[in-house]
Amino acid sequence: MPYTNSDTESKLRRAKRPRSILAGPYGHPFHALLVTIPIGAWTASFIFDIVAGFQDDPEPFHAGASLLILVGLIGAVVAAVVGILDLSTLSSGTRVRKIGLTHMLLNTGATLLFLVSLIVRSTSESGDPGALGLVLSIAALVLLGGSGFLGGEMTYRYGVRVADEETQQAGYAK
Repeated sequence: MPYTNSDTESKLRRAKRPRSILAGPYGHPFHALLVTIPIGAWTASFIFDIVAGFQDDPEPFHAGASLLILVGLIGAVVAAVVGILDLSTLSSGTRVRKIGLTHMLLNTGATLLFLVSLIVRSTSESGDPGALGLVLSIAALVLLGGSGFLGGEMTYRYGVRVADEETQQAGYAK
């Protein structure tokens, strides 16, 4: 069933407004800021794993990778709470809501894979992730990349939590 123009406009405006101040003020969503913590930490953990493979004493790098995964897990939980607030503003049955749910599922999958990777590492005396830990990290980073693409779709293509065009026009006035 197609939406009337005013119905679509109402849903669009709702997706631009924060559900709560915890999600960030209008035009400044916190989710986009918070996701940089797990993305950065998990990417750096993988780099530490690669560097460890070229070291005579890889243990400090394995320890660093494990710590970064833990930081990423904590950051992911915080980002998810705020992301759920943003997701709750998206009207059910819409394309953007389906994208948001897929984004959330991919992030959940990546988080669980990194959690399992951390468990694998913690069972090793040296903290060595082994082949399983590395495969888990790679798979999680692939999911994270797909999720990031979908997050960009919601923000840049569909304008979720982006100021409306009337507000944006003020930036182009002389």
